[in-house]
Amino acid sequence: MLTAFAVLLSVTALLAYLNERFFHFPTTVGVALSGALAGILLVAVDALALPMVGHYARLMLKTLNFTDFVLNGILSLLLFGGALSLDAAQMLKQRVTILTLAVFSTLISTVLVGFGAYLVFGVLGLAVPLIGALLFGALISPTDPVAVLDLLKRAKVPPRIETLIAGESLFNDGVGVVIFLVLSGLAGGGGSINVDHAVSADLMGALGLFAREALGGVVLGGVLGVAGLYLTRTIENAAVEVLLTLALVIGGYVLALGLGVSGPLAMVVFGLIISAYKEKIFTENTREQVINFWETIEQVLNIVLFAFIGLNVLLNPGRAPQFVAGALLIAVALAARYLSVALPFWLIRGQAAYGAYTVRLLTWGGLRGGIAISLVLGLPPSSYRSALITATYLIVLFTIAVQGLTIMPLVKKVVENSPEE
Repeated sequence: MLTAFAVLLSVTALLAYLNERFFHFPTTVGVALSGALAGILLVAVDALALPMVGHYARLMLKTLNFTDFVLNGILSLLLFGGALSLDAAQMLKQRVTILTLAVFSTLISTVLVGFGAYLVFGVLGLAVPLIGALLFGALISPTDPVAVLDLLKRAKVPPRIETLIAGESLFNDGVGVVIFLVLSGLAGGGGSINVDHAVSADLMGALGLFAREALGGVVLGGVLGVAGLYLTRTIENAAVEVLLTLALVIGGYVLALGLGVSGPLAMVVFGLIISAYKEKIFTENTREQVINFWETIEQVLNIVLFAFIGLNVLLNPGRAPQFVAGALLIAVALAARYLSVALPFWLIRGQAAYGAYTVRLLTWGGLRGGIAISLVLGLPPSSYRSALITATYLIVLFTIAVQGLTIMPLVKKVVENSPEE
């Protein structure tokens, strides 16, 4: 395990250095693409000359287990760090818009992508049942806060729009995981996500699970926030305050898993509470050290995560029909993202007074990343698991490579046409 992580960390550092030294892409974009390129080279070496190289790379990825690495590993740190970096007061002003988009946009997108995927897979002769397609819709609909936050920091979008996009991304991540778990329960899989079974659970049971996961996560995040405020306010030692926040994040996430509530939502709420009161609970010196620590943790784990994504992409090859389906589903996911943002946004835009390009920016800035891949890799073996994995990889690569590298012109249009924001 330690050897595998050391290799991953060394490869990640090299890719990050090459990107920063020669290409100057946004870090997550450059490292993910470099990781994919490294994957291509490994596949080529494996096929042409040194099969042991490819074998060792696959063994390393299997040893680390991407799903555990993300969902039960670094996700808590990334979400807390992301929430801590946001302007909690600005987010509170936009709470109605952010929560509306996080909940309803994710639900709408899950349905649209799910049924669209069911049709695409069916036309191409890939036997994916409806519940499997809906699970795919649930895992691909949330935008990835790790990717989004990194781009927003470089794009220099208006602060109000930055808070909107980042806030929606942080919350829809938690909502998406909850929807995925609810659909898994409807599939009759319980904890093992057995999506071969027909829908068997009743609607009230699904709603109960959703309420327990979502509301329980928010409540737990509030409890952690209150505990964090009390503990950090009573001391002035930066190292101890860093240790306290770190312990509350990791321990709180483990507690959420044990209680059966949403860990991602708990971490977002916890981070926002600390962010809202950081001027009061930290002295100027300790505040700077605590914030710098979490910014560094977020950036380093961000880079490691996207290198891991890139290496995973090419080391899990699919079949030709699966690649065709994935390519078609890129368009389906984009259309679903636009509609799922535009429909609820239309209801609230008048009172919120956002500019004309905001929906387009939310659509094109809706990058996918580690959450989607970790969920799809966590699916149990089935006849169609490979099809879902291939489609997920293609959509993630498209959002990172194409959307991530072309979002800057759209940002300029937002600034030029909506100067009031």
